[in-house]
Amino acid sequence: MSDVKEKIDITEHLTELRSRLIKSFCAVLIGFAICYFFKEKLFFILTEPLRESLDKNGSIIFTGIPEAFFTYLKTALLTGVIITMPYTFFQFWAFISPGLYSKERKITAVLTVLSVIFFACGALFGYFFVFPYGFDFLLGFADEDIQALPSMKEYFSFASKLLFAFGLSFELPLILTGLAKMGVVTSEFLKKKRKYAILIFFCFAAFITPPDVITQTMMALPMLLLYEVSIIGAKIFGKKKT
Repeated sequence: MSDVKEKIDITEHLTELRSRLIKSFCAVLIGFAICYFFKEKLFFILTEPLRESLDKNGSIIFTGIPEAFFTYLKTALLTGVIITMPYTFFQFWAFISPGLYSKERKITAVLTVLSVIFFACGALFGYFFVFPYGFDFLLGFADEDIQALPSMKEYFSFASKLLFAFGLSFELPLILTGLAKMGVVTSEFLKKKRKYAILIFFCFAAFITPPDVITQTMMALPMLLLYEVSIIGAKIFGKKKT
C-alpha cells in the first residue's frame, strides 16, 4: 500500500514539475515574442559600448546572408529569458516550497529574489564598467591602415557570454553564505583558502574574458571583493557551533 502511495506522490510531483516547466517555457516564449518587435532597438542597446569604442575606426558588419536575422532572433530570445527570469524563479520556488518548513520557505523566497538582483547587478556591472574599458583597449590597435570590423554574430556571442559570466560571478556571496548556513563551510575556512580563491578567480577570468590583462583584472577583482563579502556573510549567518 505504501509503495502505491509513493508512486502516486511521485507522479503528482512529476506532473506539477511538468506544469511549472510548461508555464516557464510559455512565459519565455511570450517574452521572446514581445522582444522580437524591438529586436533592432535591443541589439542597438547591446552594442552601445562597442559602437562608442569604434567611433570612426570601424563598424559592425555581418558576413553571412542570414546572420543579421539570426542575431536579432537570439537577441530577442536572450532578452525574453532575462525579463521572465523572476517568473521562472518564482515557479521554481513554488515547486519546492511545499516540502519546506515555514522558516525555510521564507529563506528560500529571500534567496530567490536576491539571486535575481545579484545576477542583474553583475550583468549591469559588466555592461557599464567592463565593456567600455575593455573595448577601448582592444580596439585601440586600429589605425588608418587597420580597421576593426566585428560581426554581429561574433559580438553577440562574446557579449552574452561575458554578461552571463558576470551575472553568475555576483552570485558568489549567496552561494558561499548559503553553504556556511548549512555548515558546509565556515568563515575561517574561507579565510584559509583565500590564496586558492585568488588563483581560481584569475584563471576563470582568463578563460572567460579576452586575452588582455585589463579585462581579466576587471573581472577578477570584483570576484575577490565578493569573496570577502562572502566571508563576512559566512561569519554572520553561518551555522553556529553548539
